[in-house]
Amino acid sequence: MSTTHGAGTRPLRLGTRRSTLATAQSARVAEQVRQVTGVPVELVEITTYGDTSREHLAQIGGTGVFVTALREALLSGRIDFAVHSLKDLPTTQPPELTLAAVPPREDPRDALIARDGLGFERLVRSAQAAGRPARIGTGSPRRMAQLNSWARGLGREIEATPIRGNIDTRIGYVRSGELDAVVLAAAGLNRIGRIDEATELLTPDTVLPAPGQGALAVECATSDAHLAAQLAALDDPHTRAAVTAERTLLAALEAGCSAPVGALADLLVDGQAVTEMRLRGVVGTPDGKTLVQLSTTGPVPASAGETATPQRMGRELADEMLAKGAAGLMGERAL
Repeated sequence: MSTTHGAGTRPLRLGTRRSTLATAQSARVAEQVRQVTGVPVELVEITTYGDTSREHLAQIGGTGVFVTALREALLSGRIDFAVHSLKDLPTTQPPELTLAAVPPREDPRDALIARDGLGFERLVRSAQAAGRPARIGTGSPRRMAQLNSWARGLGREIEATPIRGNIDTRIGYVRSGELDAVVLAAAGLNRIGRIDEATELLTPDTVLPAPGQGALAVECATSDAHLAAQLAALDDPHTRAAVTAERTLLAALEAGCSAPVGALADLLVDGQAVTEMRLRGVVGTPDGKTLVQLSTTGPVPASAGETATPQRMGRELADEMLAKGAAGLMGERAL
C-alpha cells in the first residue's frame, strides 16, 4: 500500500499515546513533519494496553506493551505514522514497518524529584538519621539496581517502591509524603516544561539510563516509501548511531526491555569535531549487590546511514559483559 500526500490532500495522521507527555512530544514532531512535507498533520490518540493495565510493566511484557496498539493502527491504515519513545521499542524491527527517523535526542539522564529539595545522597542520609531507609518510587529494575548500589556505597539503604502512572501521579507520591522521592526521565520533564521540579539530575557516571532513553522513534509502514523518505529529514545521524549501539547491546544480552540493563553511547568531541563514540553498559541485580559495568570506545560512523560500527560496538561490549557474568543478573529475558 502506497499513499501520496501533497497540497489539497487529507492531513497526515500521526498516531500517539494519549498521555500528556506523549501528545506533547508528538505535537512537536507533527509540526516538524508539517514543515518538511507542507501537509497538515493531525494527532490520532490511541490507548495502549500499557496505559490501561494497573499491573507492573515486568508482569505485562515490559514497555513494549505501549507500542503494539500503535503498530496495529499503522498496519491497518488507521494512521500514517507513529511517534514512540525509543526506549519502548522492542529491539527487533518488524520488516513491514520502517524506523524512518530518530530526531535529535533530549537529555538522556534520569531525574530525581525528592522532598525538601534534596539530592540523592542527602536524602538517604536524612532518612537514615530518622531511623529508616529512604522510600524511592520507580518501576524500573534498572534504576533499582543502580540506586541500591549507590546507596550501598554510602553505607546506607533505600526502599525502592514499584510505581506506575503518569508524571503527575508519580510526583504526587512525593508531594503527599507517601514517598521521599521518585525517579523519572529528564527528557519527559523537559518536554512538558517541568524540569525545574527535579532536585537532582543523575549523572550517567552513577546511573546509566535505559537504552534509547531521551530519543524518539518515528515509524511508518515500509510500503509507504514516499512518506518514509520525507520523514527521514527529521533523522539525526549522531543520535541514530548512539541508540543503535545501545539497542544492539540490549539485544545481544538477550534482555527484555524491563531487564535491569542501562546503556549510553556518548559522542566524544575534540574541539569542534566528533571523533569517537563511547558506549557504557551496566547490568545488575535489583538489590544492587552485584553490578557488571563496562565500557568501550570506537570510531564515529563514516556516513550518516552507516550502522555497522555501532552494532559491532554493542555486540562486542555485550560479549564482554556476558563473560563477566551478566547473564546471571537478568531476571527478564527476551520479550
